[in-house]
Amino acid sequence: MSIFSKIAAGEIPSYKCAESEKFYAFLDINPLVKGHTLVIPRREVDYIFDLDDDELAEMHVFAKRVAIAIKKAFPCVKVGMAVLGLEVPHAHIHLVPMQSEKDMLFSNPKLKLSQEEFEDIAARIRAEFK
Repeated sequence: MSIFSKIAAGEIPSYKCAESEKFYAFLDINPLVKGHTLVIPRREVDYIFDLDDDELAEMHVFAKRVAIAIKKAFPCVKVGMAVLGLEVPHAHIHLVPMQSEKDMLFSNPKLKLSQEEFEDIAARIRAEFK
């Protein structure tokens, strides 16, 4: 079972931003910027393109709803989306509030946030999620 499956199952704590029966969104613990969120399917699948077509489409629609909430909670030019998939063997989408394209450079230094900051960020996104 991947670490992300354990997070979605509630076995490992996370900063939950949104959830549905099929998907779970939570803050990246090594964020590029405040509001950097991961969206995962609850079903454990390593490679995003191994999801069936309907599930992949549903995941993107769910991610869109999360991105809208992020943009409301953290005003930005756009919310960028990236699928890398090498660091954890569980399909996931990164949603990153952007003021410029440089905000999406994964080689950038990661923010160091306190538990209280993470809790506040997640609560702000949850409050905007529809």
